[in-house]
Amino acid sequence: MEMNQIRYFLAVCEHRNFTHAAKASNVSQPSLTTAIKKLEDELGGPLFLRDRAGCSLTPLGKLVRPRLEKVQRETHEIKAEATRHNRLERVPISIGIGETIGQNKIAEALEKFRRQIPEAEVELIVDSHDVLLEKLRHGDYDIAVTAIDVSPDLYRIDPLYQEGYSVVVSSDHALSQEKAVNLGILAQTNMLDRPNCEMRDTLHATCSERGHELYAAYRSNRVDWLLDLARNGSGAVILPDTSIPQESGLISLPIEDMEIARQVYALRFRHQPSRSEVSLLVQELAR
Repeated sequence: MEMNQIRYFLAVCEHRNFTHAAKASNVSQPSLTTAIKKLEDELGGPLFLRDRAGCSLTPLGKLVRPRLEKVQRETHEIKAEATRHNRLERVPISIGIGETIGQNKIAEALEKFRRQIPEAEVELIVDSHDVLLEKLRHGDYDIAVTAIDVSPDLYRIDPLYQEGYSVVVSSDHALSQEKAVNLGILAQTNMLDRPNCEMRDTLHATCSERGHELYAAYRSNRVDWLLDLARNGSGAVILPDTSIPQESGLISLPIEDMEIARQVYALRFRHQPSRSEVSLLVQELAR
């Protein structure tokens, strides 16, 4: 099956006349008729019924028309994307983001980056740590943003920023009037737990050493779910600062008897060439 056969078939569908379709396609009528006959032979039956008024689709023609329209549409889209890419009308950049990484600082940096390169088109995908690294190695991502330690033999590691953690509660929670909290207070509070938090083991180990145990009323690997639970007064959640929205319904409190922080990195696979635009993006993320 050739694209010109599909194009001529759809032209006849539109004009319902072989002569008019040939003229619109800028081809002779015998050439158009021959191409459609070859398509009919390939598909195993006639596609049009001719009459004095012109022609109409057979049941087979009606069956294949939407599929051939889709083929033509996708072909046009592929050609357009290739043209834009070759003319540098777009600079596609794909970023994999660890599911524990907050969006506040990254969103601000991306907007500053696109002011410098307006033709950049950025794709943001949130993935778990293992999937993130696998797709980075396979070339699905240009960079990955994560707080997990990795081997420098495989990855180029660019430090972006360090951030602390705070306790987040609703504005009407019992803790909302406090200036800070300690581990003893948190041990008496219903907590909202993130099993995928990088600092979770450190936090629980420190609590255990000091004779405290945190009780999780709810658990989720999704920050947005935990924030909604916090808004509803269901408990307190410990989050990295860039994951905490600035809104009147939520209160952020420091933990006064434990320093808890993490380093966030941009990773690039060493066996994958890095474009200058990606390097500029990493620089902006690190500001």
